[in-house]
Amino acid sequence: MQRSFFRTGILSLAVAFAVGCGSNNSGDAPKESGTGTEKSATTLSVPMWTAKDLQSQTSLEVQSFKGGYDIDFFQKCANDYMKANPGVKIKLEGNPRVWEQLQPRMVSGNPPDLMFPGWGMDHWALAEEGQIFDLTEALKSPSADGKTPWGETFEPALLKLGQLEGVQVTLPYYMMIYGWWYDPAVFKANGWTAPKTWKEFMELAPKIKAKGMAPLTFQGKYPYYLVYGMLLPWVQSIGGIEAVNACQNMEPGAWKSESVLKAAQMLEEIRDKGFFQEGAISMTHTESQQEFLNGKAAMVPCGTWLKSEMRNMMKPGAKLAFMLPPSVEGGKGDPGAINVDIEPWMFPSKAKASDRAIDFFKYMTSLDNAKAFVKEKGTLMAIKGSNEGELPEELVLPAKAFKESKTVWSIKFRHWYKGFMKELEDSLTALLSKTLTSQQFVERLEKAAQAVREDESITKHKV
Repeated sequence: MQRSFFRTGILSLAVAFAVGCGSNNSGDAPKESGTGTEKSATTLSVPMWTAKDLQSQTSLEVQSFKGGYDIDFFQKCANDYMKANPGVKIKLEGNPRVWEQLQPRMVSGNPPDLMFPGWGMDHWALAEEGQIFDLTEALKSPSADGKTPWGETFEPALLKLGQLEGVQVTLPYYMMIYGWWYDPAVFKANGWTAPKTWKEFMELAPKIKAKGMAPLTFQGKYPYYLVYGMLLPWVQSIGGIEAVNACQNMEPGAWKSESVLKAAQMLEEIRDKGFFQEGAISMTHTESQQEFLNGKAAMVPCGTWLKSEMRNMMKPGAKLAFMLPPSVEGGKGDPGAINVDIEPWMFPSKAKASDRAIDFFKYMTSLDNAKAFVKEKGTLMAIKGSNEGELPEELVLPAKAFKESKTVWSIKFRHWYKGFMKELEDSLTALLSKTLTSQQFVERLEKAAQAVREDESITKHKV
């Protein structure tokens, strides 16, 4: 079946009346992976943005996902931009399910000028169908300060995440780093040290359990947290980034390799020794994270949005500390490897004021505004220099880890092969429910990967 944006967009018209505009309370709320449909393999053809007459474009429409970071900062940027550019009017709106409103507009050829459509929009399908601009030339133009090419103001590893087949089709804004979190006060009170290795974790876990606390909890209803926080970080640790890349590229045998099997066995061992919180497999993201905050579990895997998401549920004075997933001794991987992700912004190719949209987004991504977003929203940014200096306490260690890391990687196949991702999530649930062994787990995944490889209707991508 083809992954056609137009096809799914038209379908959205039919279901829009039945689907409510629910609210997410996180900048990266659970991104539920459906089975998805994939697009036929084609040569990528994306229209190139080229500068036109900026001064004639005095009206600008921006549509944004309204999640845990809200849209108030974007609105402030719009107000400041309008003050600096008299005569320009910016209409900026947001919605927790904005993609449902944008899909029919993209189909009808009436898109906004700039959009941050959130996790419900398949931006790769938009690119494959020529619905968003190739931003290569835009990134060569001056940044907001007029001193530097715009593209050079972004962190290169994060800018690359917006590329499809080497074409820059989306841009990053804030960034997310995945890892584990713990309460430093609890660890200090008990004389515990955050484990840096698997051996250290396995030595610490029984001590935590003896205190009546689960060593780990997890967001069971959204198994992708385990993919990002445990499974693939351990595949990297065991087999190196090459093992992860082989999995993402769906290379024959990659998903039943020794690296994946060992990572699955580690999850199996945590399960069998009772180191996961009982009942976590049926918990939502906020439920499991609340259990962690309530002291029922010592550690939880999550991204750097954790405090922003749980801020209103934290006890006064409570602190959070970040750690990388414990590395595996003797593995081929980089113990300092950082798993990152972005939620992209994009410029529809049929927009009426693309030049003004480019100029406004340059303003939004200026260093001053990027630093202000970090301070106000408590998250890291994709702009060089914005994550330095005074940071919210919980972001100091993630920012340091990112700066020092020699291996920055991202899980891309989740968006490329949604059917496979659903199979992976279901298999993880089965593994942790003891209905699959680790060997059966990898065999099931390899079978699913083979189906992707053999399906000629699915566009294949490479990291």
